[in-house]
Amino acid sequence: MTVVIEMVSDIVCPWCWLGLRRIEEARALAPEVEVQLLFRPYELDPTIPPEGVDYKAYMSGRVSSPEGKERMAAMRQALIDYGNAENIPYRFDAVTHRPNSFDAHRLVRWAQGQGKGGAAKEALFRAYFNGARDVGDHGVLVDIARSIDLDPDIVADLLKSGADTDVVRAEAETFRQMGISGVPTYIANRRVAVQGAESAEKLAKFIRHAASLLPQERPAGQPS
Repeated sequence: MTVVIEMVSDIVCPWCWLGLRRIEEARALAPEVEVQLLFRPYELDPTIPPEGVDYKAYMSGRVSSPEGKERMAAMRQALIDYGNAENIPYRFDAVTHRPNSFDAHRLVRWAQGQGKGGAAKEALFRAYFNGARDVGDHGVLVDIARSIDLDPDIVADLLKSGADTDVVRAEAETFRQMGISGVPTYIANRRVAVQGAESAEKLAKFIRHAASLLPQERPAGQPS
């Protein structure tokens, strides 16, 4: 039996890049469990306009008090330290634009259909948090698609046509209605969940716990 883990995350969430690396490591720590990892959309701020906004102005509006700025600086330093341990090259100082991430989620959906969901997530995280690229821009998304061997012309046409807009929006809303308010969140077989970029060891325990809840397969010929 397979444990289906849905990773609910946003491209502009730095903890989600860490969470991606850790769930992949957790799978390696629990090789006895067959895991299907699926990526699900979540927008931390769906009010961001399609063209995005200035990052510094946006963050100043959200974190204005000296205490809040100190907490933000401490969080960034913690992420940089965690990133160094996980070979994640965060470059927060280079980020100048806060994009709308909706179309990036559409790209992940199409990549996932080709067995490249993980590659798309990794490429998008790297483009934003290391390359400071606008992952809401269609040209950037087409370039990322090309880098993971998706057909760039097809992706460009899909982005332009608005394909899967309603599906992705409905999917993101489903997880909000489920009560998810922070990401990354991992949901196993729609039965158990864990929130936050937990350590790989804790996520491996989560995988094993989810596997223990699966119905046991009966030996061939044994009556049900």
